[in-house]
Amino acid sequence: MVHFKPQGFSTVSPYLIVSDASATIEFLELVLGGELLRKFPDEQGRLRHAEVRVGDVVIMLADSVPGWPPVAGYVHVYVENVDETYRLALAHGALSIQVPEKKE
Repeated sequence: MVHFKPQGFSTVSPYLIVSDASATIEFLELVLGGELLRKFPDEQGRLRHAEVRVGDVVIMLADSVPGWPPVAGYVHVYVENVDETYRLALAHGALSIQVPEKKE
């Protein structure tokens, strides 16, 4: 059987173009327990492509370059402890869009 995607990857993966991929990877590791799977830097050290597993999803990301500017985006993440994750995120540079609240 021919597989159409790498084993352990979900069918849909977010791909983020960011201004500092290394800092984004560090944030994903420290705040969400992410695991760096692989990264491919260019000759100047910018990341052309990286993959970080967070839970059951692989987030793909790269540094912005001319023609591929950083793009604002939002990713919804389920976490076990919302308050602790929110505190960690703020401590590691996140900007709050909305204080967590339980919604029915």
